[in-house]
Amino acid sequence: MSGYEPAEGDWAVITGAGRGIGRWLAQHFAAKGMRICALDIDAYEAEETARLCGPESRGRGCDVSDRKETLAVAEKLISQGIEPSLLWINAGVGTADSLSGAKERTLDWLMGVNVMGPINTAQAWLPTLRAQRGAKHVGVTASSASVVSVSAPFTLYATTKQMTAAVGEALSAELAEDGIGVTILCPGILNTQIWNAAQARPDRFGGSRQTPDEVGDHWRAQPGPEVLEEGLNTVLSRGGGWCIVPTEKDTERLMEARHRAQHHGFFHYSISSAEDSA
Repeated sequence: MSGYEPAEGDWAVITGAGRGIGRWLAQHFAAKGMRICALDIDAYEAEETARLCGPESRGRGCDVSDRKETLAVAEKLISQGIEPSLLWINAGVGTADSLSGAKERTLDWLMGVNVMGPINTAQAWLPTLRAQRGAKHVGVTASSASVVSVSAPFTLYATTKQMTAAVGEALSAELAEDGIGVTILCPGILNTQIWNAAQARPDRFGGSRQTPDEVGDHWRAQPGPEVLEEGLNTVLSRGGGWCIVPTEKDTERLMEARHRAQHHGFFHYSISSAEDSA
């Protein structure tokens, strides 16, 4: 896969672009001359991101967990000439709830945003992206929790973000024949407001919840999304792949431990039996 270089004047569509990693991605690609279409469940924040990215950029409210809304927003924007060469599937939410103890609406919310959201976004925008000429690319923001074993206390979040990464892998396989690379971005804990994601939770998932401010102290002590730049630029120059940028010292060790545990449970005997009987 050839490297991806953003083309000046091309459109980049970025979900979850109202703050945090999404806003940083929007400004990163705007600095390279791209026009940004910032999508976020908070329309005001999406419009603010667009303002920061230049006069030709656009901001629009979009709840990616709502399939009909995601498709309708994409159709409307495409009809207005927003035909991206870069699609970055970034929107995501977090919770400290456990998988076994979470309420049904919390489960639906995490699955709706972190799993169905990427699928809805891909289905809404990929036909148009595929039709573009020149370099094209897709990004999926997963998490460092996507590459280590699921562990407490964020078991539900980690489970859904491993699914997010799997969506990225699926798109890598599906888009390879079109020559479109996919980057799976796996950041560590960053200074973003994902700890307070429930403030924008739709009513059908239980409505808005304000997390106590002191909960965010751990996130505020971490580096900002700009720490992703070096790794992101390198992976894009390769044409895509995994981009894992941890902020915790033990991430690599935990990732390797996960792979060792998988290998420990690997049995070859059925393969040998099939070969012997052939």
